[in-house]
Amino acid sequence: LDEAAAILKADPFFIAGVWRETNVQEYKGVVGSWSAAKAGNPWLSAVARAPLARPRKRGKVIESRAAGRRPLAMALRNLPAGFVLMATAGLAGCQSTLGPQAIERTHPAYNEAIIASENEQMLQNIVRLRYRDVAFFLEIGSVTASLSLRANAGVDANVQLGGGDSLSPNTGVSYSDNPTISYRPLKGQELLKSILSPLELESILVLTRSGWDISRVFGLCIERINDLYNAPTASGPTPKMAPKYEKFNQLLQSLRALQSRQLIEIEKLDDDIVVELRVDAQELNHDIDQIYALLQLDRNATAFSLNTNFLAKTARRWTVRPRSVNGLLYYLSQHVEVPRQHQSAGLVTTTLTKNERSFDWGRTPAGRLFHVRTSDKPPANAYVATHYRGHWFYIEDRDLQSKSTFMLLRQLFDLQAGQTVSQGPTLTLPVGAR
Repeated sequence: LDEAAAILKADPFFIAGVWRETNVQEYKGVVGSWSAAKAGNPWLSAVARAPLARPRKRGKVIESRAAGRRPLAMALRNLPAGFVLMATAGLAGCQSTLGPQAIERTHPAYNEAIIASENEQMLQNIVRLRYRDVAFFLEIGSVTASLSLRANAGVDANVQLGGGDSLSPNTGVSYSDNPTISYRPLKGQELLKSILSPLELESILVLTRSGWDISRVFGLCIERINDLYNAPTASGPTPKMAPKYEKFNQLLQSLRALQSRQLIEIEKLDDDIVVELRVDAQELNHDIDQIYALLQLDRNATAFSLNTNFLAKTARRWTVRPRSVNGLLYYLSQHVEVPRQHQSAGLVTTTLTKNERSFDWGRTPAGRLFHVRTSDKPPANAYVATHYRGHWFYIEDRDLQSKSTFMLLRQLFDLQAGQTVSQGPTLTLPVGAR
């Protein structure tokens, strides 16, 4: 109580003459935590103490007009020196910190919301393709936030003849955040270049040189190298028969072994992209021999050009056929778990082996790196999840392989989208203030 009394005596309302005495126990009950009041902004503290602005009708808080005293006039005369000064300083402090604080508060929130929204859209489009439904991309074109702060301060006075006068300061602060979000559908030439066109070899080169595992990049982005096939029929709707992929898995394993020892380099020289193999590592002779044999390469050569012209194949070239982003989305959609009732209802295609058995897509290069699970209830351990056709589809948060593949997909999508020029139409939605 001593601490409370000391803070009360230092209160600007007390100094301004609004009151001279009050019940410390009641004052403490209204204000709440004294430590919070001391640490808080004076303006906010004043708002918190506003209910005490009406003086008590006992002691020296209100003195009788019949006694010839004029406490109300004295209070009004003393009040501006403390209350108005405090209000002005508090408002100025709020305005000076609104901008920086708004950035600190809104920038991470918008960033997180946009990432979560785009991740869910990407996952939902993968699930849609598994059901042979139409995929659709709605990009966020821009986000504009309008911030405003309003504050007011005043005094309410009540004069009663023959009775006690009362004086009640009042304050108010209002804050609004009005974001405007613009959405842009992906279609026309933009869709063709971003989604349907094959990935650029330079994009694949950038990824292999930026720390990504070559087996992941080649296993997802390349559909064919020379005469090796990486499940080419999976680049569209789910095929009825199992695709070719076994020898491509062997190639990826050997390429990864060479990359781990820095024995393979992919560089751009002039207008050509060149793959160079270092064949002097005896401990990796098996992998080196396997690469030459699988790709039918000239053993006298160690540098090979990378191109996409299958009409000009030679033993000194790696001729590749990159997937498009759309083909990659279809490829990844084959690794989406489907509820049993949906399989029984014929909502999805079941791929069969030559022996008429269900094919395990997990054996393919992409199947080893990506898996989407399904659940009847909202998953508790999801990295990203989407609700579709009455079920939840998600990537488990601890499934690091699938998360890495999903991240690579997002980077590829952004690389392709960055090569196009944005065109209308644009849908702009104002969001209500809060």
